Amino acid sequence: MVVSERIPLFPLGVVLFPEVLLPLHIFEERYKEMIGECLEEDREFGVVHYNGTEILSKGCTARIIRVLKRYPDGRMDILTHGERRFEIEDIHEEKSYMESSVRFFDDEEEEPTEKMQALAREGLDLLMQVEDVAEKQIGRDLGEQIDPKVASFLIASSDGFTAEEKQGLLEMTSTRDRLEKGVRSLRKILERMRLTKQIKHIISGNGHVLKLSKGLE
Repeated sequence: MVVSERIPLFPLGVVLFPEVLLPLHIFEERYKEMIGECLEEDREFGVVHYNGTEILSKGCTARIIRVLKRYPDGRMDILTHGERRFEIEDIHEEKSYMESSVRFFDDEEEEPTEKMQALAREGLDLLMQVEDVAEKQIGRDLGEQIDPKVASFLIASSDGFTAEEKQGLLEMTSTRDRLEKGVRSLRKILERMRLTKQIKHIISGNGHVLKLSKGLE
């Protein structure tokens, strides 16, 4: 039987995935209160994407793993870790911040295959290349062995995806399908980023773009 749970809700302009780190700067009074209670009770809170017009119905819980800095006026810099995906069933507004009754969901059971392992390895390699091209760091040790589901979430969290694309990947309940879609998209993103970087390099050099255009014929 599916049991609903009531959790604090934090609408943000981001899409959070399980196993992914999310730093936050807390400055609004209502969220200072919410985070203070979550710290005191060691509770998760729900992160849902707000696209500027509406709050989407599916998100991921975040657990505070570290308070990075406290300010004299009560503001905080915190580091959170994505944990469980959920779907909003009802909104409660008795407190200064929103709460929601949610139903948690996870991926369907799938037998691990060599193809999934290969996709996970390729996807993480592509992710590191994308982050390298963008002159960023993933910020975690992925290790030699990694769960395909964890890999699929890390891949889906790439900055190369739009918020809409990330939301679609978050809502998927097949590890295999998420891996396949994420890896396929990362290949295209990396190719586009490399081409853009090459064009910028040529333009900033001697302005001759003919070399590149000839190479693409």
